[in-house]
Amino acid sequence: MTEGVIAVTPVASEPSPSEGPDIIGQLLRAQAEPSAVEVFADWHETESHRLEPTYRKLLPVSPPVEGEQYAFSVDLDACTACKACVSACHSLNGLEDGEMWRSVGSLVGGTTREPFRQTVTTACHHCLEPACMHGCPVHAYEKDPVTGIVRHLDDQCIGCRYCMLTCPYEVPKFSPSKGIVRKCDMCSDRLGEGEAPACVQGCPNDAISITVVSTRDVLDDLTIGNLVPGAPDPTLTLPSTQYVSRKVRPRNTRAVDLADVEPREGHPPLVVMLTLTQLSVGALALQSGWPLREEALTPFTTAIALLALAASTLHLGRPQWAFRAILGLRRSWLSREILAFGLFAGLAVSSVGLSWLGAPPAWQKILRILTVGMGLVGILTSAMIYKSTGRPTWKGLDTPLKFFATALILGAATHLLVGALAGAEGLQAPLTVLLAASSAKLLLELGSLRALAHRVESPHRAAARLLVGPLRSWLIPRWVLGSVAGVASPLFYLSSQMDPGAVSAVLLFVALLVAELIHAHLFFVAAAAPKMPGETR
Repeated sequence: MTEGVIAVTPVASEPSPSEGPDIIGQLLRAQAEPSAVEVFADWHETESHRLEPTYRKLLPVSPPVEGEQYAFSVDLDACTACKACVSACHSLNGLEDGEMWRSVGSLVGGTTREPFRQTVTTACHHCLEPACMHGCPVHAYEKDPVTGIVRHLDDQCIGCRYCMLTCPYEVPKFSPSKGIVRKCDMCSDRLGEGEAPACVQGCPNDAISITVVSTRDVLDDLTIGNLVPGAPDPTLTLPSTQYVSRKVRPRNTRAVDLADVEPREGHPPLVVMLTLTQLSVGALALQSGWPLREEALTPFTTAIALLALAASTLHLGRPQWAFRAILGLRRSWLSREILAFGLFAGLAVSSVGLSWLGAPPAWQKILRILTVGMGLVGILTSAMIYKSTGRPTWKGLDTPLKFFATALILGAATHLLVGALAGAEGLQAPLTVLLAASSAKLLLELGSLRALAHRVESPHRAAARLLVGPLRSWLIPRWVLGSVAGVASPLFYLSSQMDPGAVSAVLLFVALLVAELIHAHLFFVAAAAPKMPGETR
């Protein structure tokens, strides 16, 4: 080394302003730094922070075998209503605003000195006999034969929302943006990889776990009582969820929202469809009793039937797949209704065609009988759709009696309308039918209000409270129109031996049609039913 010369290590000089920033170098340095996900993964894998044992203890040791299935187990004493399970389910499944597959409610009871409160988290119960699956007209549900998990097949769904009516636990949720129904599948993809469902991992108190239950034990347990106080009748679907508590509940334990009743969804397309199909069937059925200008009546009622079927497609989230709706004929009353009214409309159109072509009267009569018969079958299937849901206000004979009464009322009103416009005389027969059917139906509706006198809260009392409370603005015009147009007016014309004129017949028809549309609306919005515990409004 030359004396006096000092060796200096080269140092990278900062780029001069003229050279610009070292972008490539900055990108390389940033790429070398671990991301937040990698940092968390490294932290998670350390023995002191490993969460896998915590998750594993919330899962069964072995999968179910024959005669068993997976089920939710809820420790009610550990649930604090923090709703972490709701948030975790919502985030992991990418649910929309307002869409929840898991909810939290409360049970209350006891006395002022010793009050009792217990929170209840609930989701799909993955029932042994899922009503959503049995009622679906397009086979959009399946129950896994190994795990017992009830899955919804999104690609099969047409958005008819019938499963929302058949499920007593209100589990399926409709997604307007997607036009389909969706529901909890117990995070089956995570279970398949040995991971607990989102709600299970999200609960800070381990209040939710996955267990394996024996189907025989589920049946035995459900014969003792409901899942929790106030829950729907478990024999409808045989839910598998287990609710565990070491506390002794007071005898007066009830859902905190038991007395909170609010109108249900109105389903306007179904209101129009039900009312108009019953009108067309009633008009054609009564025609057999007194033939009245068939060349005018049959085309009119046929057009009404086609309009009713068109209105029903407006209830579908994906109407372009409506043709799938007859796939469930073996077990779905909705599929049977669609087939019955489809055949009814086809036969009615054929009847009009034969009449225009001048076919022999015998042929026309046979076809008319077949048309009426299929229409009556259609009304019966409509009634069975709602009876089969198990909702108390739709059970019994009330629903079919009301549906057939509407057919008689609007059928007679149609005869009065067509007859008066055609200048026909001797309209006493349809007036008599109208008076009898309207009086009977109004009395039947009045009987449902007797539940107000009951001291114990029940679905029937809740429905009656809805009718005289929030729904009073609908109930009053329905009764006024039904009483005036269906009872007072026919009684006046019959007692005076007069036939209504054209203007009067039109007003009667419109008034009765509006009255029956309102009644169909009330049929849906006042359908109170037991449900899992919720929260007070």
